[in-house]
Amino acid sequence: MRLFDKPAHVLHDMLVNKEITATELTKDVIARIDEVEGDVMAYLTQTREAALAQAAAVDEKIAGGKVISFLEGIPGAVKDNICTKGIKTTCASKILENFVPPYDATVIEKINAAKPVILGKTNMDEFAMGGSTENSAYHLTHNPWNTDCVPGGSSGGSAAAVAAGTAIWAIGSDTGGSIRQPASFCGVVGMKPTYGRVSRYGLVAFASSLDQIGPLARDVTDCANILNIIAGHDAQDSTSIDASVPDYTKALVADIKGLKIGLPREYFVKGMDADVEKAVRTAVKQMESLGAEIVEISLPHTEYAISTYYLIAPAEAATNLERYDGVSYGERVDGADIVEMMTNTRSRKFGKEVKRRIMIGNYALSAGYYDAYYLKSLRVRTLIKQDFDKAFEKVDAIVAPTAPTPAFKIGEMVSDPLKMYLQDVCTVPLNLAGLPGISLPCGFSNKHMPIGLQIIGKPLGEETILRAAYTYEQSQGFYKEMAELGGKKA
Repeated sequence: MRLFDKPAHVLHDMLVNKEITATELTKDVIARIDEVEGDVMAYLTQTREAALAQAAAVDEKIAGGKVISFLEGIPGAVKDNICTKGIKTTCASKILENFVPPYDATVIEKINAAKPVILGKTNMDEFAMGGSTENSAYHLTHNPWNTDCVPGGSSGGSAAAVAAGTAIWAIGSDTGGSIRQPASFCGVVGMKPTYGRVSRYGLVAFASSLDQIGPLARDVTDCANILNIIAGHDAQDSTSIDASVPDYTKALVADIKGLKIGLPREYFVKGMDADVEKAVRTAVKQMESLGAEIVEISLPHTEYAISTYYLIAPAEAATNLERYDGVSYGERVDGADIVEMMTNTRSRKFGKEVKRRIMIGNYALSAGYYDAYYLKSLRVRTLIKQDFDKAFEKVDAIVAPTAPTPAFKIGEMVSDPLKMYLQDVCTVPLNLAGLPGISLPCGFSNKHMPIGLQIIGKPLGEETILRAAYTYEQSQGFYKEMAELGGKKA
């Protein structure tokens, strides 16, 4: 019996009913890794021995008649920019190639308390800077639906692992769409919670006012269950929201009658792939047929979101990455003096995209340009947030494409950074405004590549978007389809 192709909630029930053991499940997923990882390359580090020991401990607990939690015994993976005690955390960068954190991120503490099986750390764009996972310093990750295509980024390894069946669930981070866009490209469900809803303590910072950790999974039910585990206030994160956490699984009700859903005209951008627009508009009609009221809205400052994001994010990145100098943090490349050593370290150990963003950020923050670029971008960010505030006076949620295209070919956009940045047009506004969003499958292109539907909520409106996503998901069968690899259907 193949187990790697089932969602976590189904496997949890099978464990509780003693139809399978956690060890059997873990060995099945490891066998899947052996079968297809050579084609997908989702992992940077694997922790197989520890995973099997974790599974054995869960089996012992079940045999003793004890109750197990939702993730207990379920194999998953963690993006490699989240600190894991005793396990390498490289951010897919050569400057951190030997870094082993002495502590766990708060999210990892919470996950470990749920006693899952951790299979390893997943590949990503270096320091989460990119939308294709082609910026990893180690290797490319391939899309399980077509290994000639990218899995998206920067959480491409996490999304690809879930899509390929080499992890049942995964954790990623989202700074400008880095959970939602790879979820769309890989045909899985990915959620970015409200900024501050999940602790960032132990997440290696890219852009501190934008970064947020969230789940990637097979379906909306798994996302809600994992959010239950990782959400909550953390005194170690000064941006953490001190608010009670609801039981998100109670939002999993297939009913959106009377729900007002906004459809922003600005998100159907010029140049959007025709298959994407068709799939998303078809999904909107389906939601309308399920009882939702579709309201056309305008988010007029959307056109400035990309420019705003690519000033704010690099500025924060330049500041956050100052510490990687070969003295305070990171690998060192020797030089004749300290200046040459720092220059050698940063020039040789950072990849092209990271260096590009550091230079953009330092330029935007420099004397003479701070007011013209960075300060102005902060003002536009406020206008973008106000657009959403006004829209949410009329609607309960907003629907839009997750990405303007399906997954593109590896190498297709590497030489054109601006073209790559435009892939974020539908996702970055949420990060700028701090809003929650979820991407779930809503169809396929004519080349049978997955297409994602994005549902956007008010601040702390995760329950509403989970309800809308669950209702749509259960009315369709897209989430049940998985990629074929190794000649076997996942």
